[in-house]
Amino acid sequence: MGHDLSQDAEIWDDAYKLDRAHVFHSWHAQRNLDPTEVVTGHGVWLKYGDGREMLDFTSQQVNVNIGYQHPKVIEGIKKQAELLCTVGPDYANLARGRAASLVARRAPEGFDKVFFTNAGADANENAMRAARLFTGRDKILSSYRCYHGNTGAAISATGDWRRKPNDYSRGHVHFFTPYLYRSEFSATTQEEECERALAHLEHVIQFEGPDTIAAVLLESVPGTAGIIIPPKDYFKGVREITKKYSILMITDEVMAGFGRTGFWFALDDYDYTPDIISFAKGCNSGYVPAGGVIMSDPVAHRFDDIVFPGGLTYSGHPLAMGAIVATQEAMEEEHIVDNAYTIGKDVLGPQLTALYDKHPKIGEVRGKGVFWAVEMVADRTTKEPLDDATMKQIVAEGDKRGLILGVHNNRIHVTPPCVISADEATQGVEILDQVLIAAGC
Repeated sequence: MGHDLSQDAEIWDDAYKLDRAHVFHSWHAQRNLDPTEVVTGHGVWLKYGDGREMLDFTSQQVNVNIGYQHPKVIEGIKKQAELLCTVGPDYANLARGRAASLVARRAPEGFDKVFFTNAGADANENAMRAARLFTGRDKILSSYRCYHGNTGAAISATGDWRRKPNDYSRGHVHFFTPYLYRSEFSATTQEEECERALAHLEHVIQFEGPDTIAAVLLESVPGTAGIIIPPKDYFKGVREITKKYSILMITDEVMAGFGRTGFWFALDDYDYTPDIISFAKGCNSGYVPAGGVIMSDPVAHRFDDIVFPGGLTYSGHPLAMGAIVATQEAMEEEHIVDNAYTIGKDVLGPQLTALYDKHPKIGEVRGKGVFWAVEMVADRTTKEPLDDATMKQIVAEGDKRGLILGVHNNRIHVTPPCVISADEATQGVEILDQVLIAAGC
């Protein structure tokens, strides 16, 4: 029998107490959690339960690309709710069709079909499923420095620590992708790093057996792993190798897509075309959970006469689709993707780079658009990562000064909403400067 809610009468209006009494949080040991209450937001600002207005340099899970409480998206959800709140995926629905059309138009030519999911993890699940069924092969190759989600195959395709206690799916092989700052290939230039990373990938394919490999799955810009900007020619090289061995190429745009790098899709800056694209997060900024898979025509047509054995009760949920339509239209009308590009080029890039000269514990600054990493080190020569205690102090110092900072291992990820203004971005970097001083960096 469930918990008697009447016992909670005295805390019914207290978000913090209700959270600690009943909410089980992801990616945490539960006992000593101390979550901050968020009441509302607007643009790039969040209002905390204690009344503070905080400048958000995280976009939450790097997904609130259009900012908080965008009136056009709220209105789109309201209109859809008034018309039809829910309908199964077997039916045709105008919101779903419009959302699919708007998403597909951002993909390369020859990508006309969209399979909707509930998030990025199940988008990658179904992208891998499609590749395996299309090729009749089992293995998926992915990077050690990646994150693809926390469902069965997606977490096995992931390379970081979260894979290890969850690694139950078969057929996953990992390899090293370019990361010149911590090169696995003893490279000294981006050109060397790219060339050697591609040679490494081809060797892995040869040793695994090309006829056993369904697809190579890569984030267009590895996000959680460090916002690692690939060399300009890397993806073209991967595409050539995959074609050589008749292997599909899946591009994960879950975090990098829909304006995050200053392009509709991050792959637009790399001059290549994959076979399958997964997406989520920025497609509607998380206002209602949604994700999906955009299939190239050959992959989609493989299932014209055979069943695609995948489906979700809420695939193409009308409220999520209404949010996608409103988000896509607002982003185009308000030139939000262009804004992200300009903010990265003219504000965040130069200003974050300038911090490197002031703070000796910054090892590297890298990024594009509103997708940046400031890698912190104990020593620039050894590149030893900065200790966890100091990284936690950085977050705490930001909190004191009204700036929400995201930290992953020894990196500060600067990922504000794509709607951030030049003044707001400058304000955030100025606070970050103060934070690093206070933390002795």
